[in-house]
Amino acid sequence: MRTIFIIAAKEIQEGLRNRWVLATTLLLGSLSLSLTFLGSAPTGNVGTGALDVVVVSLSSLTIFLLPLIALLISHDAVVGEMERGTMILLLSYPVGRYQVILGKFCGHVLILAFATVIGYGAAAVALAISGASVLAASWYAFAAMLGTSIMLGAVFVAIGYLISSLVRDRGTAAGLSVGVWLLMVLVFDMALLGILVVDQGRIVSAPVLEWLLFLNPTDLYRLSNLTGFNVSQFSGMAGLAGTATTGLAALLAGLAMWIVAPLGLATLFFARREL
Repeated sequence: MRTIFIIAAKEIQEGLRNRWVLATTLLLGSLSLSLTFLGSAPTGNVGTGALDVVVVSLSSLTIFLLPLIALLISHDAVVGEMERGTMILLLSYPVGRYQVILGKFCGHVLILAFATVIGYGAAAVALAISGASVLAASWYAFAAMLGTSIMLGAVFVAIGYLISSLVRDRGTAAGLSVGVWLLMVLVFDMALLGILVVDQGRIVSAPVLEWLLFLNPTDLYRLSNLTGFNVSQFSGMAGLAGTATTGLAALLAGLAMWIVAPLGLATLFFARREL
């Protein structure tokens, strides 16, 4: 455990040195503040809670932005160090390869968690300072959104590690990372929508659709945040929220499996890889 902690601390130091932590925090903070002030305008007309609008807006932003950031900081975690020759130096110490993967993973997830909590927390602080009335349920939804956002970032960090453990150069890792981001964030849902339009409910019934959504972590994140916590009516997903049978616990378990499976495969492939 101490070895994993040391490697995680090393990744955090490198993130600070390369300004990843600062850049990510400023980006998320500026976007969350923009969405907070721009999104609070309609709340007086439709009776929507100010923080509920923020939760919906930030959840939609997270689906596109956080996976990309996670892949950018993790896609060369293994192959990059191997190209620079620093991996051989690291493994010359009494360190297991699984400890390298877990330590680096923890470091990168902590960087994302810090940036997410501080960046998105700026929106909550801004609302509190403005004196906006916020219900306790809205704060709960906001806290849940923060937690699941960190889980979604961890999913794509793990996927980035899997890519980095499989390929032989950083360019290939970067290309595959962009491809994975496009597939999971854009292509998957568009293809699924096309299938639903063609199928007209003959084969892909509601239960089948819910299981298909487990094939994409961004859909699990979307379902966790936009169909629950009393914000579904503001996100345009009230209909799905009313018919969904999958509970929050199952959705969170699905996200957790999306973290464990790629990370386990990355550890396995890295253990068998020649230096």
